[in-house]
Amino acid sequence: MTVLYDYWRSSASYRVRIGLGLAGVAFETVPVDLLTGANRAEAHLRRNPQGLVPALQIDGLMLTQSVAILEYLTETRTAAFLPADPGGRARVRALAYAVAMEIHPVCNSSVARFVVEGSHGAITTEAWMAKFIGRGMAALEQMLDDPATGRFCHGDAVSLADICLVPQMYNARRWGVDVTSWRRCAEIEARLLNIPAVQAAHPDRFTPEAP
Repeated sequence: MTVLYDYWRSSASYRVRIGLGLAGVAFETVPVDLLTGANRAEAHLRRNPQGLVPALQIDGLMLTQSVAILEYLTETRTAAFLPADPGGRARVRALAYAVAMEIHPVCNSSVARFVVEGSHGAITTEAWMAKFIGRGMAALEQMLDDPATGRFCHGDAVSLADICLVPQMYNARRWGVDVTSWRRCAEIEARLLNIPAVQAAHPDRFTPEAP
């Protein structure tokens, strides 16, 4: 049985839900509530000593880090989230890392909370998110101004970059960031949101109130 330990609004968890769906891997979810500190409980720290989500129990393994999990799915399932050619793989990784390794770490909720508390409220969470999501996504929009961009971030096949894009666009809107200038990002996102597996991974389907 494949079990995903996640939090419904976590961007990293959202990525893995998309990846599992696209790879055709059935899974069950076990919520780990970040707001109550369940991620720091002993049971979860045994799954992931970093105290982060997601953690994925699959093939007798406990995997962590969303991008590593997505690459594992590429290597062990029929999913092809990375192109066959080295140049294509490098480009897709660069696009994905621009989100997962540049924007996301700075905009992690624990980082934002530390900044707000350290500034005694002079810096708000909304201002912090707008600054770093806005700057990072503007750069991604420029990176997509490339002949290698097709219907999706790289050509016409869904890749690791697309899987990172969708949750980040969701997160931007959640924090009230103006996304109107990211035309390429929005067009690609719209195509992705028409894919049933991507629709099924949406946070609204995994809220505590969801059936």
